[in-house]
Amino acid sequence: MVFRMSDNSVDPSGNTEAFRAFSQDAPQEPAAASKTPLIIGGVAVAVVVLALIIWLVA
Repeated sequence: MVFRMSDNSVDPSGNTEAFRAFSQDAPQEPAAASKTPLIIGGVAVAVVVLALIIWLVA
C-alpha cells in the first residue's frame, strides 16, 4: 500500500487568487546600511594622523 503524505506547502499557481497574491508580494530588498559610522570613523582617523604628523614635525 502506498500512502499519500500531506503537502503543507501551497503551490501559488494552484489557483488564481493565490498566484496573484504571490506575484504582488515581491520580496523587498533590505535597506542599505548607513554610512555615517564609517564617515565619522574616517574623519577621526584623519584627525589623529594629522595631529601625529604635526607633532612629529614640530
